[in-house]
Amino acid sequence: MHDRQLHRPPSLRRCAAACTSGSVPGREVPDPLGDSERDEVVPSDEDTRYLDDNVDRQELRERYYGLLQELRVVLPGVQVLLAFLLTAPFAQRFNELDAWGRRAYEVALTGSMLSVVFLLGPTFLHRFGERTARRDRLLWSIRLMVVGLALLGVALLAALWGVARFVFGDGSALQLVIPVVVAMVAVWIVVPLTLKRRGSTRPRPRGPATPFR
Repeated sequence: MHDRQLHRPPSLRRCAAACTSGSVPGREVPDPLGDSERDEVVPSDEDTRYLDDNVDRQELRERYYGLLQELRVVLPGVQVLLAFLLTAPFAQRFNELDAWGRRAYEVALTGSMLSVVFLLGPTFLHRFGERTARRDRLLWSIRLMVVGLALLGVALLAALWGVARFVFGDGSALQLVIPVVVAMVAVWIVVPLTLKRRGSTRPRPRGPATPFR
């Protein structure tokens, strides 16, 4: 048997090699990865709505993990606010709140609770959503996060106005709330929308390194 294999004709040996390697002699083997799939590891500036679930899966995966990291920063603050609001009714002076104070508390409590629900949404999408629906999962996660942040802003303003009004009065409460509203609009909306892509700057020339003495 061993002698037969050694003395096979060259044509049979080429055919056997082609069968085992999956290629045909004299024919170029096509690249299983296209140009777009080969470049998927390169970060893309394309809008998320135009990314492909299969070709851009690496880019979608990195964007989704980045969004989850942002949620890890936001959620502890929301949890602290919610814990404060849930324990406020058990304070001794809570019964001294008037109708407007209770309304502000109601808005703050409801807004913070809904904010937690929306901000936890991307985590549930990541765990229970369709694994291959990467683009839709990321788009819905971004929407849920934006709504959650908006509700968080409403809860913060309502809580601030209610506490400031109870402690300092109506006039001082407005003086405290208005600067916070301006800061929220500037930092959360104006600054992100005015960011523009800048060209790379040339590095400054460095002089020769001085040896240590």
